[in-house]
Amino acid sequence: MLELIASGSLEPGQRLGSERELASDLGVSRSTLRQALGVLEQSGVVRRVPGRGGGTFVSRAKIERDLSSVVGVPALLRAQGFTAGSRVISASIMGADDATAAALELEPGGLVTEIVRIRLADGSPVSLEHARLPASRFPGLLELPLGGSVYELLDEHYGVRPAEALERIEAVSAGPDEASVLDITTGAPLLSITRTAKDADGVPFEFSHDLFRADRTRILVRTPGAAGTADSARARGRLVDLQAWSAP
Repeated sequence: MLELIASGSLEPGQRLGSERELASDLGVSRSTLRQALGVLEQSGVVRRVPGRGGGTFVSRAKIERDLSSVVGVPALLRAQGFTAGSRVISASIMGADDATAAALELEPGGLVTEIVRIRLADGSPVSLEHARLPASRFPGLLELPLGGSVYELLDEHYGVRPAEALERIEAVSAGPDEASVLDITTGAPLLSITRTAKDADGVPFEFSHDLFRADRTRILVRTPGAAGTADSARARGRLVDLQAWSAP
């Protein structure tokens, strides 16, 4: 099965045949086939969808989210061979809530530019992102094309680049709205990433909340050796706080 997938004979998203057909084609018993499919499902190579329209499907390639660097999603996708795309859901100026104001070091109710987008990899939705930036620091941002990388826009038009970020990651379940826009079932697992990005002077300029499809995302963490671990982490300015909870 792995050889068929690696060679391209079975493509991502393709529905496999029935157990009877697969067992016959591979020359094994159906019980052996079920065991093999169970192992492949646990490793994320295939996924099983119950119901009349379900079956066993070859999983799509996962996106590797490297927490050791601050990079926009389009650049992340392009570097891994995906075609990056976006759908802008909304873009507006609004008053900051308490959490946003604290993260961006604004007065309560200070104005922020909020951009809500769906990120696509090869045309398939992989994440829903809510980004908030101080409106006074980035005047005219809403007049720029927001379908690409906001980081690239900030660099080109305002001379601002991310130098460090604090990210908190939690495992959550998709609600009806998130499931609808990400093309998944309600209750499917998501990776919730809350990020505060700062410039080279240590001034926060972005507070965002991203929801990544867990079936399409793999988290990569680079850990330094035992010698100087704490010093290295502080020098990089990177703090990763991993949290998880299980929905009932």
